[in-house]
Amino acid sequence: MSQTIYIIIISILVFDYILERLLDYLNTTYWSNDLPKELENIYDAEKYKKSQDYHKANQKFSLITSTLSFIAMLFMIIFGGFALVDEFVRQYTVHPILMALFFFGIIGFVADLLSMPFSIYDTFVIEQKFGFNTTTVKTFILDKLKGLLLAVVLGGGLLALFVLIYNVTGKNFWWIAWLVFSCVTIFFTMFYSNLIVPLFNKQTPLENGELRDAIQSFASKTGFKLKNIFVIDGSKRSNKANAYFTGLGSKKRIVLYDTLIKDHTTEELVAILAHEIGHYKKKHTLQGLFISLLETGLMLFVLSWFISNPDLSKALGAQQSFHIGIIVFGMLYSPLSLILGLALNILSRKHEYQADRFAGENYQPEALKNALKKLSVNNLSNLKPHPAYVFFHYSHPTLLQRLSALNQIRK
Repeated sequence: MSQTIYIIIISILVFDYILERLLDYLNTTYWSNDLPKELENIYDAEKYKKSQDYHKANQKFSLITSTLSFIAMLFMIIFGGFALVDEFVRQYTVHPILMALFFFGIIGFVADLLSMPFSIYDTFVIEQKFGFNTTTVKTFILDKLKGLLLAVVLGGGLLALFVLIYNVTGKNFWWIAWLVFSCVTIFFTMFYSNLIVPLFNKQTPLENGELRDAIQSFASKTGFKLKNIFVIDGSKRSNKANAYFTGLGSKKRIVLYDTLIKDHTTEELVAILAHEIGHYKKKHTLQGLFISLLETGLMLFVLSWFISNPDLSKALGAQQSFHIGIIVFGMLYSPLSLILGLALNILSRKHEYQADRFAGENYQPEALKNALKKLSVNNLSNLKPHPAYVFFHYSHPTLLQRLSALNQIRK
């Protein structure tokens, strides 16, 4: 049985790698050095060429990093790398919680160390070359250290709790762990911007003036109670712009990047926020949270069937343990995760159309169209991705699809 699991794991890894390379190749067939006619009112020829060069650079970089990651994973499986780390940990402790913490700590630290040069190259070479990077070396280092601290405190704490629940509850592990995870997820959905974001970015209330008045006027018109409008200093890391809605109930807030405010008119900004409010009014936020929790419950339920099977650990040449079982299960769960991800992307794209329509019907469709165009151009977005690539990877419709849908709105 362990040999069968081993073969399945290798097959899944190879399939995933080939699928990604195929999708990347299909996407390249849609690249062009000439400005497509349908993009003439969005990109000029020079900016379009720059966007193509940006995506070519990222595609080549992704090919290198994903190939090296694929080879490293095969090496770890074929030559017993996970088993070696497990044996090393067992020299110092056989306590299940400490073993899991040390095992994943070593794996995570080495993986982060090996990926560091690529992260540096991506930030300070590719993003710098195309005018996006504003990250200083100091900020980059501090981000890494803070991320490591969060991984140790939050990630390590949750891992220790899950191992404890597994050892104490046995067959009841999946639903008790699900309840704990659900509570943690809801907590951070509500308080993420209050607790985590300030570790990395400064958030300040949007100052009184034309923009705040326009936002509050629209929110009042649509029956959306909004007190928390914040501006985040996204420009400390990148010139790319964004906005997002976060929180639940009284903790909900809308966050605007300072780069977004700098590059857009008041009407465009209100249209963007109208889109975000549309997500809330259509209950997309609650639906997304509910589906995420259901997916986690399904994963833990399936995990509870397999985690105690010694063949999982034997497939990697290791002794039976919770942490090795998690590694193997994660690989075996990958096909189901892919299918669920495709379904969620389909639903997400549907939600984006609905939020766009809400903004168009309740505010100004032309303002939203202009904002979407400007965002795409400023971020050098690929406006003609291959349909298969969109199907597998895009949580949002393409710009041309969104513009076409907005054109159907009659005010």
